[in-house]
Amino acid sequence: MGVTTSRDYRYHQAADRPFKGLRSLKCRNEPLRREGPPWKSEVPMTEGQLRGKRDEFWDTAPAFDGRKEIWDALRAAALAVEVNDLGLAQAIVDGACITLPHGSLTESYDELGNRYQLPAYTLALPVNLLTETTCSKDLPPASETPAPPPPPKQEFQLRVRLSSGKDLRVTATMADSIWELKGRLQAQHEIDVSHQRWFFSGKLLTDKTRLQDTKIQKDFVVQVIVNQPPAVTTG
Repeated sequence: MGVTTSRDYRYHQAADRPFKGLRSLKCRNEPLRREGPPWKSEVPMTEGQLRGKRDEFWDTAPAFDGRKEIWDALRAAALAVEVNDLGLAQAIVDGACITLPHGSLTESYDELGNRYQLPAYTLALPVNLLTETTCSKDLPPASETPAPPPPPKQEFQLRVRLSSGKDLRVTATMADSIWELKGRLQAQHEIDVSHQRWFFSGKLLTDKTRLQDTKIQKDFVVQVIVNQPPAVTTG
């Protein structure tokens, strides 16, 4: 039987510290709550610009410390919170064994003790978000900008990707406006028009925008964020 030296004792004591820290984190795990009040952007931005900023963060996040599968899970959970599906977000967090010491996605840990931090802009809208009406004030009157002639109405199946990750097909022509396509998505797949927000290349597509103006080709994918209304509780 070997003799344990003080050096061996110090080694085993140091090696055990990460696991002690991890155990304490698990004890502090809190259920996910809705994120706090919106933040304020130093430079006001549109929703499309915010979406592009978020995409840039998530595309580069796996290069930070931590594991890619955990970053992917955090992205899916943040998107679920955005569309008011807190139950789905909690299920994603639990399934990935993510610990939330404060009940918020702003700071979390994986089961190995790696720390993950999400900036405010990935979780909430800024209070000074620019709306479509605000941005349109600087545009010239519609009469000064002649509209291009409509292209031939040749139908094709436009692929849209919902915030749930599901892909759907919508009958479309290049002359269709986003508003018309929203109505078609509602008619074909029962998704309320008022809950749809369409994005392409990180930019919000307004209702008046036509496909011919977006440079979308027939094999491209359009992202559709579906905002589910919060559940109404009766007391």
